[in-house]
Amino acid sequence: MTHQPDSSVDPADIAAMEAQLGRLPRGVVDIAHRCPCGCPDVVRTLPRLPGGTPFPTTFYATCPKLTGAISTLEARGMMRQMTQDLADDPVLAAGYQAAHEDYLRRRADLGQVAEIDGISAGGMPDRVKCLHVLVAHSLAVGPGVNPLGDRALEALPQWWLGGCCSGAEGADAGDADTTDRNDAADHNGTTDQQV
Repeated sequence: MTHQPDSSVDPADIAAMEAQLGRLPRGVVDIAHRCPCGCPDVVRTLPRLPGGTPFPTTFYATCPKLTGAISTLEARGMMRQMTQDLADDPVLAAGYQAAHEDYLRRRADLGQVAEIDGISAGGMPDRVKCLHVLVAHSLAVGPGVNPLGDRALEALPQWWLGGCCSGAEGADAGDADTTDRNDAADHNGTTDQQV
């Protein structure tokens, strides 16, 4: 396991995320939220990954139990309904615009990347493309910032029940397949990637 030299993230957290993802995470700045089991479930990432790739997804969900539960909401059509709600509700749309601006502001604190300037993630500010990003944003910054992330979070089951997803409490880290489920959710045509 290679720890990123300029990161202050605890090596135990890096190991937990490696178990969750099945690979070493890249560009991790800090743990943005912890699951009730104590393991990381959302990380804060650099806007440019090691190697130079732009990465718009500042808040990235790592817990396979969380990402699996979010994927279930997506499969049930929640993104489509939320996008329609944005078109129908100007107050909701204004709140989502403010969430987009919050996301950009928090990413700018980590550095400027010209290729993703003005582009947040998850489809913000005018559609919903990825609930994983919206939930991660809500978990990282708390309620009241991203109204659609908050709505999705409220619809989730208690994903942490049944043991830790990192294997720390004997749970199998392979309980959920995270491949292609937690891709970066930019909406300007850049390639989706993983942290």
